[in-house]
Formats: sequence, structure tokens, C-alpha cells
Amino acid sequence: MTVLKPTNSPLVDYALAGLDRCWMPRDGSWSHIYHLDGRAVPNESVPHSDVFYTLNVLLGLARVPNVPSSIDLDSIFQHNAARLITLPVSRYAFGMALWVASELELELPADVLQFVKAVLSDMAERKRFTAQDLGMILIGVVAQAKRDSQKWSELAGELFAYLVNRYHSSSGLFFDSAFGLRRRFSSFATQTYLTLASYIYGEFASNVRSLEIADACAQKLISSQGPNGEWPWFFDSESGQVLDFYEVYSVHQYGMAPAFLEHAERRGIPGARSALIHGFNWVFGRNQLGVRMLVPELNLTVRSQVRKGELKTRKLRMVRAVGASVLRKPGSLIDPVNVELRLECRSYELGWILWSFGRRTDLPELTHHNAFMQTQDRTASASSFVKSQR
Repeated sequence: MTVLKPTNSPLVDYALAGLDRCWMPRDGSWSHIYHLDGRAVPNESVPHSDVFYTLNVLLGLARVPNVPSSIDLDSIFQHNAARLITLPVSRYAFGMALWVASELELELPADVLQFVKAVLSDMAERKRFTAQDLGMILIGVVAQAKRDSQKWSELAGELFAYLVNRYHSSSGLFFDSAFGLRRRFSSFATQTYLTLASYIYGEFASNVRSLEIADACAQKLISSQGPNGEWPWFFDSESGQVLDFYEVYSVHQYGMAPAFLEHAERRGIPGARSALIHGFNWVFGRNQLGVRMLVPELNLTVRSQVRKGELKTRKLRMVRAVGASVLRKPGSLIDPVNVELRLECRSYELGWILWSFGRRTDLPELTHHNAFMQTQDRTASASSFVKSQR
């Protein structure tokens, strides 16, 4: 009897082809940045970031029905996991490693696992966790608890209790850290990782409080979505106010928001599905600039839309956010003439596409959109494509 291979959606195959361009054979990892400005060597390596991004891609591949035979999931995972204790990676990378290991049914190298457990048991270290650290680590611990409840469930409960005590705000949003001056100023990533962590822990532990916290943040974020479906970047978590929409990242639109909205949909949160679709349509050109945030001849995406003059600095954004918080002035979209594109693509962004849509068959208007099905001229440069759309 002939066994048919599972098929990937055009969206998933688009992302897989893009990842092929981001692959760095000598390093055994996907790149930190693929530059879209036409340079001769577009892949830029930042080793500690390459490792984390590669783990993020592997997470996405865990949900791909038909993984290309050229991708050796086991060897790529072992190679990059081993580098976690030799490079200055962020703590959230350890959470991602635990998560990926569970999803791919692989084991972390023994010395890496021992190191990670030491970090997770260090109370002083825990106080320094950012929201992204805590969110990914909690998800990773829950993922391991699904395989070995006896060893990991208690820690998962401790981490969730810490999340509630130090990161949850009465506004419905999450704080960016447990302590410090920056605590109340949070990003969309802050909200994504802790909402997703709360959903995943709540579903695992049948914890009603966790699910309610996740629902509340999802609803708050849905209510903050911009008129074109854009997800705001910066928030005042204490008041629940949007401080600044920029920059608007493509990965939030097609990857990270859909990741937690998938859970919100299952929970019956009003507007979750329409918010997901509205946000994704932003990528197809329904945005301020009227630009498709895709580079089809490379199977890549354009990273973001950013205020002009702020491609290389975050200081102005922080000053503006503090002022908006003090004055209680909500952030809003600006004249598009003052907005430009960040011409790069990062491999983890494509990994989030794979995670959020690898198993979805109920959104053909997105997964089978013409943008992913049409044959493209692959001789044109990314920069000429982007310029032609402006």
C-alpha cells in the first residue's frame, strides 16, 4: 500500500524556502539576519543569537507535516543546544531549548541540562528574569513536565506563582520584569510570551486562574489592535495604555500574535479569530504604506515598519514612551510619510510562521493566499522589489 506523505500549505513551504536561504552550513545554524539591501553576503552571523534563532526554527519545524529531508533535526538540535553553555545567550534560550526538546522528543546534552537546572533553581537569578525569560522558561518547563511530570510539575507551579506575584498587572497586561524602573514599560513581546505561557500552563495544570489571566491579556491586546490590524509595540503595563505603535513588526502579525490567539480562539474569546486574520492581512499590504511585507523572489519577509530616523536607535522611543505615560497620552499611528521599512529578515520570524500555521488547515485565506502560490521571478533583488512597492 502506498503511503502518501503529508502536505504542507503554501505558506509553510514559502517559509521553508526562505529558511533555506538563511542557513549557514559552516555554522550549522540559521542566521541572525538576512539583509535585504542587496549586499553580496546577505547572511549576518551573531553566534549567540544564531543559536537561539535556530532553536526557534526547530520549534516551528516540530509542527511541519513534511520536513525537508535535507534538515537533520536531531543533529542541528544537539549542535546548537551544546553551544548554549559556551555563548552569552539570554536566559530565555534555555526555555526554548527545553520546549524544543520536548516537541521533537529529543534529549538535551547532559551538561546543558545540568546547567539549565542550576539556573532555574537559583532564586537570585530568577529575580533578574525578563518577561521573555520567564515566559519561555515556564513554557519549556511545562513541555518537559508533559514528558516527566514527577520531575518538572512542581517547578512549573512555582514559576507560575512567581508570574502572578511579580509580572501580572491589574490592567490585564504583564510587566516587563519583576523589579526595576523599566518594569512598567513593556513590549508586545512581553505580552505574547507571558500570555502564551499562561495558556500553556493553564491547559496543562487545569489551572483556571492561569487561563483567566491569559484570556484577560488576550482581550486587552485585541482591543488595542490598530485600524490596519497592526499590533502595538510599547505599553504602559500599569495603566494598560498603548504608548507607541512603532515599530510594527511583521513577525507579530503573522507569527507571534497567531500563537496566543490560537489558544484564545479555542477558549471562545470574542474577536480572537478576526484579530488574527486582520493582523495577518497587514502583511499582504493592508497597512499604512500599502506595501506587501513579503519578498517573494527570496521567500522572505520584511522585518518591520519603523519611524524614520529610528533604524539605529531606541532612545527616542523610550523618551517618547515615558512622556506619553506621564501625560497619559495614548500612542497612535503617525503620518505614513514618516514611516520606513527595516530591510532585513530574521530566521526566527519564519520559525514562528511554522509554529503558528504548520498544523492549521482552517485558514485557507491565509495559508493558501495567492502571495504564497504564485510563481515568482527569482532573479530580481530584494531591494528592488521593496523599492518598487513603496
